[in-house]
Amino acid sequence: MTEIIDNGPAPLVTNIETATLENTNYRTTLWTGANLQITLMSIEPGHDIGLEVHPTHDQFLRIEQGKAAVSMGPAKDQLQTWAAGSSDAVVVPAGTWHNLVSIGDVALKVYSIYSPVQHPHGTVHVTKEEADAAEAGE
Repeated sequence: MTEIIDNGPAPLVTNIETATLENTNYRTTLWTGANLQITLMSIEPGHDIGLEVHPTHDQFLRIEQGKAAVSMGPAKDQLQTWAAGSSDAVVVPAGTWHNLVSIGDVALKVYSIYSPVQHPHGTVHVTKEEADAAEAGE
């Protein structure tokens, strides 16, 4: 397995499916530019991203492995839920509350594209707890 590092903002050609499947961290930034970012995520069965909203960020997620319950809506108490699996895309417009829950028997492997950038260049969060602490400013 190749070490995954944030190659942005240099040009990059990579097999995104392989990189996503090889990532074992909760979150790893693959590429960070001035206006766009790609992150890789691995979410264990029964775990989730956590209900969140990005007021100024559009987000695209593609599932490479696993199954997810995807919830989205205009408010925390107005969510619609869909089942999603391998090869499905999830598009989250700015201002939309959303969560992905890993509901399969294997880790949910996704890559996410943010526009604009959401996380600092080179971000690696081995666990969700580490990610939550970083986002809370701890």
